Amino acid sequence: MFVEVGKIKEITRHPVKSMTGERVQHTKVMPYGLYGDRSHALLDEKQSFLTITQCAELVQYQASFSGPESLDAYPEPEIVAPNGRSYMWHDVEWLNEIERKSLRQLSRKSYHPEHVPIGPIEEEHLLVVTDASLQSLSRSWGKEVDDRRFRPNLEINLFEKTPFVEKEWVGKFLRIGEEVILEVVKPCERCMIITVDPEDGTKQPGLLKKLVKEQNNLFGIYARVKQTGEIATGDRVIVVDQ
Repeated sequence: MFVEVGKIKEITRHPVKSMTGERVQHTKVMPYGLYGDRSHALLDEKQSFLTITQCAELVQYQASFSGPESLDAYPEPEIVAPNGRSYMWHDVEWLNEIERKSLRQLSRKSYHPEHVPIGPIEEEHLLVVTDASLQSLSRSWGKEVDDRRFRPNLEINLFEKTPFVEKEWVGKFLRIGEEVILEVVKPCERCMIITVDPEDGTKQPGLLKKLVKEQNNLFGIYARVKQTGEIATGDRVIVVDQ
Protein backbone atom coordinates (compact mmCIF):
# COMPACT_ATOMS: atom_id res chain seq x y z
CA MET A 1 0.00 0.00 0.00
CA PHE A 2 1.25 3.51 -0.79
CA VAL A 3 -0.04 7.04 -0.33
CA GLU A 4 1.31 10.23 -1.90
CA VAL A 5 1.40 12.60 1.07
CA GLY A 6 3.07 15.73 -0.29
CA LYS A 7 6.10 17.27 -1.92
CA ILE A 8 9.57 18.34 -0.83
CA LYS A 9 9.39 21.96 0.25
CA GLU A 10 12.94 22.54 1.53
CA ILE A 11 16.25 20.67 1.32
CA THR A 12 18.89 21.73 3.85
CA ARG A 13 22.38 20.40 4.39
CA HIS A 14 24.90 21.48 7.01
CA PRO A 15 28.44 21.43 5.59
CA VAL A 16 29.81 22.19 9.08
CA LYS A 17 28.27 20.40 12.04
CA SER A 18 26.20 22.72 14.30
CA MET A 19 26.57 25.75 12.04
CA THR A 20 23.52 27.00 10.15
CA GLY A 21 23.30 25.15 6.86
CA GLU A 22 22.42 25.98 3.29
CA ARG A 23 19.19 25.39 1.41
CA VAL A 24 19.63 23.81 -2.00
CA GLN A 25 17.23 23.12 -4.83
CA HIS A 26 18.65 19.71 -5.64
CA THR A 27 21.35 17.37 -4.38
CA LYS A 28 22.48 13.77 -4.11
CA VAL A 29 21.32 11.43 -1.39
CA MET A 30 24.38 9.42 -0.38
CA PRO A 31 24.48 6.25 1.75
CA TYR A 32 25.08 8.48 4.81
CA GLY A 33 22.42 11.13 3.99
CA LEU A 34 22.44 14.37 1.99
CA TYR A 35 25.62 15.07 0.09
CA GLY A 36 28.02 16.92 2.37
CA ASP A 37 25.78 16.98 5.42
CA ARG A 38 28.01 17.32 8.52
CA SER A 39 31.02 16.57 6.32
CA HIS A 40 33.13 19.05 8.32
CA ALA A 41 33.24 19.44 12.07
CA LEU A 42 35.11 21.03 14.95
CA LEU A 43 36.77 18.88 17.61
CA ASP A 44 37.82 19.92 21.10
CA GLU A 45 40.87 18.82 23.08
CA LYS A 46 39.19 15.50 23.90
CA GLN A 47 38.39 14.91 20.21
CA SER A 48 34.68 15.38 20.90
CA PHE A 49 32.48 17.26 18.45
CA LEU A 50 31.84 20.89 19.32
CA THR A 51 28.09 21.51 19.04
CA ILE A 52 25.51 24.14 19.85
CA THR A 53 25.11 22.47 23.24
CA GLN A 54 28.61 23.58 24.25
CA CYS A 55 28.73 26.78 22.19
CA ALA A 56 25.37 28.34 21.29
CA GLU A 57 27.12 30.99 19.19
CA LEU A 58 27.91 28.33 16.55
CA VAL A 59 24.39 28.67 15.18
CA GLN A 60 25.16 32.25 14.13
CA TYR A 61 27.81 31.02 11.69
CA GLN A 62 26.45 29.99 8.31
CA ALA A 63 28.25 27.41 6.18
CA SER A 64 27.79 26.61 2.49
CA PHE A 65 29.84 24.86 -0.16
CA SER A 66 31.89 27.16 -2.38
CA GLY A 67 31.67 25.00 -5.49
CA PRO A 68 29.72 22.26 -7.28
CA GLU A 69 29.27 18.79 -5.85
CA SER A 70 32.05 16.31 -6.55
CA LEU A 71 32.62 12.72 -5.45
CA ASP A 72 36.38 13.22 -5.51
CA ALA A 73 36.39 15.77 -2.68
CA TYR A 74 33.98 18.15 -1.05
CA PRO A 75 34.06 21.78 -2.19
CA GLU A 76 35.66 23.91 0.51
CA PRO A 77 33.01 25.35 2.85
CA GLU A 78 32.56 29.11 2.97
CA ILE A 79 31.70 30.41 6.43
CA VAL A 80 29.85 33.66 7.11
CA ALA A 81 30.44 34.99 10.64
CA PRO A 82 27.81 36.85 12.70
CA ASN A 83 29.32 40.19 11.62
CA GLY A 84 28.73 39.26 7.97
CA ARG A 85 32.37 38.66 7.10
CA SER A 86 33.09 35.64 4.89
CA TYR A 87 35.88 33.14 5.45
CA MET A 88 36.98 29.89 3.88
CA TRP A 89 37.29 26.66 5.85
CA HIS A 90 41.11 26.86 5.78
CA ASP A 91 41.21 30.38 7.28
CA VAL A 92 42.24 30.66 10.92
CA GLU A 93 40.46 33.88 11.91
CA TRP A 94 37.00 32.35 12.31
CA LEU A 95 38.44 29.33 14.12
CA ASN A 96 40.27 31.56 16.59
CA GLU A 97 37.04 33.49 17.13
CA ILE A 98 35.08 30.35 18.00
CA GLU A 99 37.89 29.17 20.28
CA ARG A 100 37.54 32.39 22.27
CA LYS A 101 33.77 32.05 22.46
CA SER A 102 33.80 28.37 23.39
CA LEU A 103 36.84 28.60 25.72
CA ARG A 104 38.23 25.53 24.00
CA GLN A 105 41.19 24.68 21.84
CA LEU A 106 39.76 23.40 18.57
CA SER A 107 40.85 21.44 15.54
CA ARG A 108 39.14 20.91 12.21
CA LYS A 109 37.95 17.57 10.86
CA SER A 110 36.69 16.82 7.36
CA TYR A 111 35.64 13.66 5.56
CA HIS A 112 35.66 12.22 2.05
CA PRO A 113 32.35 12.25 0.10
CA GLU A 114 32.16 8.47 0.08
CA HIS A 115 33.38 7.85 3.63
CA VAL A 116 31.34 9.91 6.08
CA PRO A 117 30.83 7.93 9.31
CA ILE A 118 27.68 8.04 11.42
CA GLY A 119 29.52 10.05 14.09
CA PRO A 120 29.06 13.60 12.76
CA ILE A 121 25.40 12.95 12.00
CA GLU A 122 24.99 10.98 15.25
CA GLU A 123 21.48 9.47 15.27
CA GLU A 124 20.58 8.56 11.70
CA HIS A 125 21.10 9.60 8.10
CA LEU A 126 18.43 12.29 7.66
CA LEU A 127 15.99 14.30 9.73
CA VAL A 128 12.54 15.02 8.25
CA VAL A 129 9.84 17.47 9.40
CA THR A 130 6.50 18.54 7.96
CA ASP A 131 5.06 21.99 7.41
CA ALA A 132 1.84 21.07 9.25
CA SER A 133 3.73 20.17 12.43
CA LEU A 134 5.76 23.38 12.29
CA GLN A 135 2.57 25.41 11.83
CA SER A 136 0.89 23.62 14.73
CA LEU A 137 3.82 24.24 17.06
CA SER A 138 3.92 27.90 16.02
CA ARG A 139 0.26 28.31 16.94
CA SER A 140 0.80 26.57 20.27
CA TRP A 141 3.89 28.62 21.12
CA GLY A 142 2.23 31.86 20.12
CA LYS A 143 4.79 32.92 17.50
CA GLU A 144 6.33 31.53 14.35
CA VAL A 145 8.88 28.80 14.93
CA ASP A 146 11.97 29.10 12.75
CA ASP A 147 12.43 25.64 11.22
CA ARG A 148 16.21 26.04 11.45
CA ARG A 149 15.93 25.41 15.19
CA PHE A 150 15.20 21.75 14.39
CA ARG A 151 18.01 21.38 11.83
CA PRO A 152 15.95 19.29 9.38
CA ASN A 153 17.34 17.95 6.13
CA LEU A 154 13.93 17.72 4.47
CA GLU A 155 10.72 19.63 5.03
CA ILE A 156 7.62 18.11 3.47
CA ASN A 157 4.71 20.21 2.23
CA LEU A 158 1.77 17.97 3.12
CA PHE A 159 -1.34 17.83 0.95
CA GLU A 160 -3.47 17.22 4.05
CA LYS A 161 -2.26 19.49 6.84
CA THR A 162 -2.43 16.95 9.66
CA PRO A 163 0.05 17.91 12.39
CA PHE A 164 2.44 15.20 13.55
CA VAL A 165 1.12 12.64 11.06
CA GLU A 166 4.77 11.76 10.40
CA LYS A 167 4.89 9.82 13.67
CA GLU A 168 2.60 7.28 11.97
CA TRP A 169 5.23 6.68 9.30
CA VAL A 170 7.69 4.98 11.66
CA GLY A 171 8.46 1.51 10.28
CA LYS A 172 7.40 2.56 6.78
CA PHE A 173 9.30 3.93 3.79
CA LEU A 174 9.39 7.25 1.96
CA ARG A 175 9.88 7.21 -1.78
CA ILE A 176 11.09 10.61 -2.95
CA GLY A 177 11.15 11.48 -6.62
CA GLU A 178 12.11 8.70 -8.99
CA GLU A 179 15.03 7.12 -7.15
CA VAL A 180 15.40 7.76 -3.43
CA ILE A 181 13.94 5.47 -0.76
CA LEU A 182 14.21 6.23 2.97
CA GLU A 183 13.22 4.02 5.88
CA VAL A 184 11.51 5.93 8.70
CA VAL A 185 13.27 4.72 11.84
CA LYS A 186 11.99 6.69 14.83
CA PRO A 187 10.80 10.09 16.06
CA CYS A 188 13.45 12.63 17.03
CA GLU A 189 13.77 13.34 20.74
CA ARG A 190 14.72 16.98 21.24
CA CYS A 191 17.26 18.76 23.44
CA MET A 192 18.21 22.33 24.35
CA ILE A 193 19.46 23.03 20.82
CA ILE A 194 15.94 23.98 19.69
CA THR A 195 15.85 26.74 22.33
CA VAL A 196 18.66 28.65 20.58
CA ASP A 197 17.46 31.37 18.20
CA PRO A 198 19.36 30.89 14.91
CA GLU A 199 19.34 34.65 14.31
CA ASP A 200 21.00 35.94 17.47
CA GLY A 201 21.95 32.91 19.56
CA THR A 202 19.67 33.81 22.47
CA LYS A 203 17.81 31.04 24.29
CA GLN A 204 14.06 30.63 24.77
CA PRO A 205 13.61 27.58 27.03
CA GLY A 206 9.84 27.88 26.77
CA LEU A 207 9.85 26.18 23.37
CA LEU A 208 11.39 22.99 24.73
CA LYS A 209 9.01 23.02 27.71
CA LYS A 210 6.08 23.37 25.33
CA LEU A 211 7.28 20.43 23.25
CA VAL A 212 7.86 18.26 26.33
CA LYS A 213 4.35 18.99 27.60
CA GLU A 214 2.45 18.61 24.33
CA GLN A 215 4.46 16.11 22.24
CA ASN A 216 6.44 14.12 24.79
CA ASN A 217 9.53 16.01 23.60
CA LEU A 218 9.34 14.53 20.09
CA PHE A 219 9.48 16.52 16.87
CA GLY A 220 10.35 15.28 13.39
CA ILE A 221 11.46 11.81 12.30
CA TYR A 222 14.76 10.13 11.60
CA ALA A 223 15.16 8.31 8.30
CA ARG A 224 17.74 5.86 7.01
CA VAL A 225 18.86 5.72 3.38
CA LYS A 226 17.80 2.51 1.64
CA GLN A 227 18.29 3.65 -1.95
CA THR A 228 20.46 6.55 -3.07
CA GLY A 229 19.80 8.95 -5.90
CA GLU A 230 19.03 12.57 -6.69
CA ILE A 231 16.29 14.70 -5.13
CA ALA A 232 14.96 18.19 -5.77
CA THR A 233 12.48 20.57 -4.24
CA GLY A 234 9.03 19.80 -5.60
CA ASP A 235 9.66 16.05 -5.74
CA ARG A 236 6.66 14.04 -4.67
CA VAL A 237 6.79 12.08 -1.41
CA ILE A 238 5.08 8.70 -1.20
CA VAL A 239 4.66 6.69 2.00
CA VAL A 240 5.01 2.97 1.35
CA ASP A 241 4.20 0.23 3.86
CA GLN A 242 7.07 -2.01 2.75
